Amino acid sequence: MMIEMTYAPIVVTAQEEWSKYIDQSFDHDVYHTYEYHALDKRGTPVLFVFQNENNFIAFPLLKRQIENSFLFDLTSIYGYCGPISNKKIEDIDAQTKEDFETCFNDFLADEKCISVFARLHPFFNQTKLLNNLGDIKANGKTIYMDLTISLEAQRENYNKRLARQIRQLRKRNYLVKEAANQQEIRLFTEMYADNMNRLSASESYYFSEDYFSEMLKNSALNCKLILVYDGDVAICGALIICSKNIIRNHLSATNANYIKESPSKLLTDEISIIGREMGAKYFHLGGGLRGQNDSLFIFKSYFSNLFLEDHIWCYIVDDERYQAIVNEKNINVDDGFFPLYRSVQANKSSNMALT
Repeated sequence: MMIEMTYAPIVVTAQEEWSKYIDQSFDHDVYHTYEYHALDKRGTPVLFVFQNENNFIAFPLLKRQIENSFLFDLTSIYGYCGPISNKKIEDIDAQTKEDFETCFNDFLADEKCISVFARLHPFFNQTKLLNNLGDIKANGKTIYMDLTISLEAQRENYNKRLARQIRQLRKRNYLVKEAANQQEIRLFTEMYADNMNRLSASESYYFSEDYFSEMLKNSALNCKLILVYDGDVAICGALIICSKNIIRNHLSATNANYIKESPSKLLTDEISIIGREMGAKYFHLGGGLRGQNDSLFIFKSYFSNLFLEDHIWCYIVDDERYQAIVNEKNINVDDGFFPLYRSVQANKSSNMALT
């Protein structure tokens, strides 16, 4: 007779224990760390762990209470996260995957969570772990540069017009430097906020000076703030993150008076050099806004023709309660936001109820 094994969910909220799981994982990113999750004030950082003898699957998330309810949901931080393991995901066998699914559902029930959202990591094959839970949705393509080839070969892959523009920008003798003090962090914060205002960005895209300061001072996050100067004027900047083999332009901004000069092209080329110096194999440029082939995506595609599929994961755990909350907020149109009860429509309905 076969004995059915059951595994109790492990819920980690302490930094030291969280870090041990991340450090032991086969693949991970800065986005999986406790330190990065602690910067997000939308909820409580929670690391779900399924442990099977010497193997584990861990899933970092933010737990949020649903307004006017005893229920919760789970979401990703800003960036690329999703589940990780101490084994290569492709090597996880079917029984372990099934046990993980059961254990994760038990965890969701224990935590009174009715939905989960995650933006998956395009360099890790996480869809294999989640394809029996909820919906995995295509989110366009994401672009990266191969830093293992020579710098000359990398630049040969640039769009010819882009390569010419970068050469012209270099002739202007702009200074590219790493930020060295709080004043420069403040300058970048103001420049970034001005960019978000011009784009009429949603609230979730705004970050404070304290956020940038905390990112930079925490050695576990391995960040740098790179600025481009025209004389004494900061004209462009980027907060970059280097995690293991991948470097990213995490958040960037351009001085409104220099948009036509497009110094971000020079900055992107410089970040690829910094990535090489930091030992990165890939420079992940990302994709368009919400996975669209928009002007942002096109700009990034001028640097590289290397693409990965991008995915998000949406899981409605308790459909009855989920739909009840949607109905309570008088949401009649699905605008693609998940969970729907936290969409812009939901916020408008709440505001109307208060007036």
